[in-house]
Amino acid sequence: MLTSNRVAGIVLFSLAACLPGTRIGAFEGTDGARVDKAPLQTFATPRAALQAGIEVFRTGGDASSAIEALNFAARGGEALARWKLAQIYANGDGVPRDDLKAYDYFSQIAASYDEDNPDRRDLAIVSSAFVALGIYNLNGVANSKLHPDPQRALQMFQFAATTFGDANAQYHLARMHLEGAGVDKDGREAIRWLFLAADKGHLQAEALLGQTLFSGRDGVQPQRARGLMWLTLAREAAIDSKKDKWIIDLYEKAVASANDEDRQDALLYLENHLKRHN
Repeated sequence: MLTSNRVAGIVLFSLAACLPGTRIGAFEGTDGARVDKAPLQTFATPRAALQAGIEVFRTGGDASSAIEALNFAARGGEALARWKLAQIYANGDGVPRDDLKAYDYFSQIAASYDEDNPDRRDLAIVSSAFVALGIYNLNGVANSKLHPDPQRALQMFQFAATTFGDANAQYHLARMHLEGAGVDKDGREAIRWLFLAADKGHLQAEALLGQTLFSGRDGVQPQRARGLMWLTLAREAAIDSKKDKWIIDLYEKAVASANDEDRQDALLYLENHLKRHN
């Protein structure tokens, strides 16, 4: 497993080098982060700028003013400002979508993480940034120099999964082991990561764990009742009929093929699970 210092090095040098027009020397500031040009408006503190930028977005104000404020905050080292800017560009929220800019801001967060002196306020943000970097490296960015790199994605996910116990990272690690993306297929390793994520209530992990256990796959013997239990939990939490349709379909398919013993045992497992988490 990589240490955070090694991962930070990867992000700062190897990952940043993938960005068109990006030079290592372009990262400026005391923490080595590159940011956009200084905003025209000034604020008393980076935290004040962060609050102002978030408030503008919350109230539906001018996106350029919000980005200006967030850039000021990012220059001052506010991780949340960098994360918000990354989300803005990743989703095209008030600006044209720009995955490379999003990737750059996520990289800044990862590069600034100090394992020896972490700011606990920012741990969730840092973890989320590593997961986002993993996804970008897994899929690449179309028509750019950021090509798919499953090995680097694996490193990002492993770091977030083990250092922060991030359920999203654990879920993506499991999928990589199930699909053989950057690693050999290993159903047992996938189950291990899926359980860690599902036990935290991660919806997609619950569904994939349930389906894998119910049917069996890549060295995993079927455990139909346990699988049906996880699928039931996922189905109960699946509230978006379009986004979560695949979960609903998995559940209905399993229920249709389950026998009475499967259902009864699944109910017992479910009762024990709920007792353990109450």
